[in-house]
Amino acid sequence: MPAKAGDRHRQGQSGPSGGKAVPSRPAKAVSKKRDEDVSTEAGEGVDEWAAAKTLVKPPDQLELTEAELKEEFTRILTANNPHAPQNIVRYSFKERAYKPISYVDQMAIHLSLNGNMILKDSDEGRRQSIRLSTAAEKASVETSAVTSEEAEIKDEESTEDTQAAGEEETEGSGTAEVAEAAEAEEPPPPRVKEQKLANQFNFIERASGTLNNPVRERACQSEPIPCKNFSATANQWEIYDAYVEELQKIERSKEKEKSKAQIAKREEEKKKGRKLTSLESQSDDITKISKAAKIMERMVNQNTFDDIAQDFKYFEDASDEYRDQQGTLLPLWKFQYDKTKRLAVTAISWNPKYKDLFAVGYGSYDFMKQGQGMLLLYTMKNPSFPEYVFSSESGIMCLDFHYDHPYLVAVGFYDGNVAIYNLKKATSQPSYKSSAKSGKHTEPVWQVKWQKDDMDNNLNFFSVSSDGRIVSWTLVKNELVHTDVIKLSVEGTTMQGPEGLQLQTLGCGTSFDFHKKIDYLFLVGTEEGKIYKCSKRYSSQFLDVFEAHHMAVDSVSWNPYHLKVFISCSSDWTVKIWDHTIKTPMFIYDLNSAVGDVAWSPYSSTVFAAVTTDGKAHVFDLSINKYEALCTQLVVAKKKNKITHIQFNPVYPVVIIGDERGHVTSLKLSPNLRRMPKEKKGQEVKKGPEVEIAKLDKLLNLVREPESKAEK
Repeated sequence: MPAKAGDRHRQGQSGPSGGKAVPSRPAKAVSKKRDEDVSTEAGEGVDEWAAAKTLVKPPDQLELTEAELKEEFTRILTANNPHAPQNIVRYSFKERAYKPISYVDQMAIHLSLNGNMILKDSDEGRRQSIRLSTAAEKASVETSAVTSEEAEIKDEESTEDTQAAGEEETEGSGTAEVAEAAEAEEPPPPRVKEQKLANQFNFIERASGTLNNPVRERACQSEPIPCKNFSATANQWEIYDAYVEELQKIERSKEKEKSKAQIAKREEEKKKGRKLTSLESQSDDITKISKAAKIMERMVNQNTFDDIAQDFKYFEDASDEYRDQQGTLLPLWKFQYDKTKRLAVTAISWNPKYKDLFAVGYGSYDFMKQGQGMLLLYTMKNPSFPEYVFSSESGIMCLDFHYDHPYLVAVGFYDGNVAIYNLKKATSQPSYKSSAKSGKHTEPVWQVKWQKDDMDNNLNFFSVSSDGRIVSWTLVKNELVHTDVIKLSVEGTTMQGPEGLQLQTLGCGTSFDFHKKIDYLFLVGTEEGKIYKCSKRYSSQFLDVFEAHHMAVDSVSWNPYHLKVFISCSSDWTVKIWDHTIKTPMFIYDLNSAVGDVAWSPYSSTVFAAVTTDGKAHVFDLSINKYEALCTQLVVAKKKNKITHIQFNPVYPVVIIGDERGHVTSLKLSPNLRRMPKEKKGQEVKKGPEVEIAKLDKLLNLVREPESKAEK
C-alpha cells in the first residue's frame, strides 16, 4: 500500500495548480461540444438529401418502357469454365492425323498449397515435440529469473515512496482517497495465454467440387413369355427308346464324316449357288442357342428403341382435338439394309398370319440401271436387321404372300420370270422358278396375285406384264405350268405387216386386282391409261373398258368392303374412285405430282392413302372430307428421293412407305385419321362390314343424285 500512496502523491503534484486535480470535467465539456458540431453537420446533410436530385443520364442510354424494365432475365450458372479452350488439337497416331479433342478439362484452380505436414505419431513428429518442450522449459527458467530482479527493484522504490508519503500525508489526504477508489475499480492485469504453435507438418484440409452425374432411369418393355404345363411319365421302354435314338444319331454323324459322296454333293450344291445355312449344318443344340440369341437380339433392340416402342403402343396425338379434322403421321422405325442402298423399293406386302412381318422387294424402275435385286423380310420387333435375306440376279418388281400358306412368297422379276420362295427352306434360291421353256414373260412383271387352289388342289397365282399377257401359273409336280388367261389388245391400232398381214399391237399391263367376293372378276390397269374389267372365263374379250387416265395406271385396287367400288392412281397426278357399273369416276383428286401408289385402309371403307413422287403422303377420309386430304405430310426430305409404295398394316394403325433409296419408313396414324363413330347414350355403336358399306353408299348416292334426276 505505500507504493500506491506514492503514486497518488505524484498525481496530485502533476495538476496545474498543485491542489485538487479533476481531469474528468474538461473532457466532458469537450465531448459535448464535439457532439453539437457533429449534430449540426448531420442536420445540414439531411436537408441536402431531402432536396430533389436531378438524375444525370449519359447521352447514349437506351430509353426503356416500364414493361421492359420489369422484364426478368434468368441466367443459369453452369459448371463449365468459360475460359476453357474449345479448339485443342492433338495428333492421333492411330489415324495418323490431327484430331480435335472433344473432352476439355473444365476445372479452374484458384488456390493450391503444397503440403509440408508430418504425422505426430511419426519419428520426425516426436523429435520436433521433444525440441519444442525443451525450448519451453528454458524460456520459463529465464522468465522466472527476470521477474525476481524486477520484484527487488520495486521493493526499494516502494520504501522511498513511503517515506515521502509520510511527510506529505496531511497535504494529499484528499487526493489519496480518490486514488484509492480509482485503484479499487481498476481490473487486475490479464494473464497472457501461451500461444500454441500450429503443427505445420501434421495435416492439411483440401476440398474440391466435382460434377454430379445426372440420374438416369432405363426400363425395358417385353411381352410375357407364354407358359405351358407339361407332365409325362417315363417308362422303362421310353428310356430305352431314347438311348436307341441317341445311338442312332451318333452312328449317323459318323457315317456323314466317312461318306465322301455326301461331301461331293455339298460341293455341287455350292457351285449351283445353294448355300447351306447354319440351321442345316448345325445340331439341335446350336439351333436352340440361335433361337435364344434371336430373342436376345430383339430384346436389345427393344431397349435401344424403347421410346419408339412406347410411341407405337401408347402414344395418341392429343393435339388432334384442336385441329378439327386434320391429322398427322408420327414417324416410328426406319428399316434399311447396307446392301440395298442403291436399290429402290419396288414392292411391299404384309404377312397375313404374322402381323408384324412384312416383305420388301428391291429393284430399279430405271431400265438403263438394271442389276441384281433383293427380297428382304423385316419384323417390327427387330428394325435393325432383316429376318430373311434373298438375293436375285434380276431386280424384283412385285411380290405377294399366300393367304393360307404364309410361308410362300410369289415374286415377279424385271427379266419376265416369276418365282416362288419358301421361307421354311433355308436356301437363298427360290424353290420354283419359271424359264424361257415354261413360257416366261418377255417384259417386266409388274404385279403378281395368289388365287384359290384349282380343282386338283394345286397352288396357282396370276401375273401381269408389259408384254400384254395375263398368265395363270400353276404348281404341278414341282414345276410351274403357265396358262395365258387374256391378252391386252389396243383397239384401232392394227399395223400393216409384211405381205399384207394385219398385226395388232398389244397393251402394256402395269397393275391388276381381283375382286374380293366375285372370284372370276378382275381389273387390269395399262400403260395407255385404260382400265379393263376382265373375267377369267372369257379370254377373248373384255367385260368393260374405262378411259381412266392420260398416263400409265400405277395401281388399281378394289374396296375391301364395297363390292362395286375400286380406286386407281396414275402418273397424271390424279387419284380416281370408280363404281364399276358406271364408266365415269365418282371422285377425282389432283395431288399436284405423279402418284406412285394408293391403298385402301383395312379398318374403314372411306379411308385411303396415296404417295406422290415429291415425297409426300396423303391420307383421305371421304366420310369426313370429300374434297381434300386430312393429312398431307412430307415423309422423304431429299430432293432426289421419291416415294414408291405404301401399305396399311392389317391390324395396327400403322403404314409403311418405301422410297427409291431402299429405305422403308413406318408411321403411326393420329386419332383423327382413324376416327370411329361416337357412342351415343343408350345406343350401341354398330360395327362391321354392313355399316362400312352403308357409309360409302351414302357418299356415292350424293354423287349419283344429279344423274338420276336427269334420267327422270
